[in-house]
This record gives sequence, structure tokens and C-alpha cells, in this order.
Amino acid sequence: MNDGISIPLEPIRLVFELERADNPRLYDELIRFKKGTKRVNRLRTLAQEGLLAQHWPIGFAGHMAEAKSETAPRDRGDASITNQVFDEPITE
Repeated sequence: MNDGISIPLEPIRLVFELERADNPRLYDELIRFKKGTKRVNRLRTLAQEGLLAQHWPIGFAGHMAEAKSETAPRDRGDASITNQVFDEPITE
């Protein structure tokens, strides 16, 4: 994206038409708001979340869940290991 060519930072103005048949979920989400600022802000939020989702794929979150599930279950009723901490030190 940054190839050394300076791109002028100017506002982007978008005017688009969305029919429910094109994208029902997006349409239903945006139609909840009256025309104007609230609808535009919701669209901005959805676009930002979409960009974040592209750069942090759902599969990554799945790997984190798998790593947590691989930990060994602990037997909460056996305190012998904890009690050994307070035993006399081992001398050789």
C-alpha cells in the first residue's frame, strides 16, 4: 500500500443504493436507523469491524480455544502435591 507515492488525504464521499435482496442482513441492520448520521455511523462501525475481522481471522481465535482445552484437568481433591511444598527441604 505504501509504495513511496504520497496520496493526498482527502475525504471520501460515498453514495450507494442497497436493496434487501442484495444483502438482507446488512439491509436489516441499517434500516433500523433513520436516514442520516446514525445510519452512517453504524455503517462505519460495521466497516471497521469487517476490516478488523479480515486482519484477525476467526481461525486464530479457534487456535486459542484449542490450546486452552489441551491443558490437563486438575484433581481438586488431592492436596498432597501442595502439602509437599511445606515439607522439610530435600538435602543431599
